[in-house]
Amino acid sequence: MTETTTTGKPARSGPTTRLVDIVFPGDTNHHGTLFGGTGLALMDRVAFIAATRFGRAPFVTASCERIAFKQPARIGHIVEFTAIPIKAGRRSLTVEVEMAAETIVGRKRHTCTRGIFHMVAIPEGEDAARYGLPELLPAEEPEPSEAVTMVDIVFPDQANSAGRMFGGEAIAYMTKAAFVAASRHSGKLVVLASSERIDFARAIEIGEIVEAEARVERVGRSSMSIETKLWSENLLTGERHVTATGRFSMVAIDKDHRPVPVHDTAVALEQGRA
Repeated sequence: MTETTTTGKPARSGPTTRLVDIVFPGDTNHHGTLFGGTGLALMDRVAFIAATRFGRAPFVTASCERIAFKQPARIGHIVEFTAIPIKAGRRSLTVEVEMAAETIVGRKRHTCTRGIFHMVAIPEGEDAARYGLPELLPAEEPEPSEAVTMVDIVFPDQANSAGRMFGGEAIAYMTKAAFVAASRHSGKLVVLASSERIDFARAIEIGEIVEAEARVERVGRSSMSIETKLWSENLLTGERHVTATGRFSMVAIDKDHRPVPVHDTAVALEQGRA
């Protein structure tokens, strides 16, 4: 939502920005829980993305406060970081970040921590001296959606010598989004069976935001077809493009890696026919 104030400055709401990841063994300590520093780094990253989307200027982190880890995230958990701008000054922006973890099987979810990040805009160019953040308006409640959306930033180690994101990195990010969508839909462990088709429309530059959107398009007995789009977004202008599209086939499995019905009701129906 964007309006204009009496001063002529655009007014914006503080939309929720989501970064979703999975806890792998390399991210954990000897207890099998996510390193606090790794969690804090991801909280700072999503705060930066939320601030940049709001102010459309380079930002730095000035400070963070009230971050206490109440519950851990363990290996195999899906972790979701949500960031919402809650207070705007002339060049400073306060962003509230929550970190939550959820199990894949059964979708049990708990809040790990919340924190406040104070971000400062560092504008560049001819108009830097006149730059000021827009007025912060209350955010509208988003419409419910079954799609999984997750953002991140492209760093140099993900790019080739021309400064563009490797295709394999883009595919991996899209696959991760498809995995989360299929896991949340089924409440079961899932594995990638195949990718039907992936089309690339444009290159993604270092420093751009990437946003994957994945939704369950079709459900079979144990398989799910996931439609995935990958958007790229310029940090400073907000210009967005669909850069890649793909479909992934995910299969629900049990602890022995054997295919199982996506929905438990399917088992009941089969037993009723027997």
